[in-house]
Amino acid sequence: MPHQMLHLIIPPPAEDALVEWLLEREDIPGFTSSAVSGHGSSERSMTTAEQVAGRSRRVMFMLLLPEETAHAVLAGLGGEFGGSGIHYWRVPAIAQGRLV
Repeated sequence: MPHQMLHLIIPPPAEDALVEWLLEREDIPGFTSSAVSGHGSSERSMTTAEQVAGRSRRVMFMLLLPEETAHAVLAGLGGEFGGSGIHYWRVPAIAQGRLV
């Protein structure tokens, strides 16, 4: 089954809840997260301080998942976190492995 990289971009206040939700799912073997800055966001989604700085703080999660699991995760996120401002994209993973 082909794998995909699922990227989730979320507002920082949702980070702890999303980490907990992801860790509770048995179909997710692991994930990576990091602090990122969003540039070019619409002003209506930015605080005044973010508008002045020209960027908004976000957290990015990266999950390497089978395509079917990525669909299931997105469906679950829609039910649990709908309206929370999560932005996502999925891209095919051309290769994966571990260098030893």
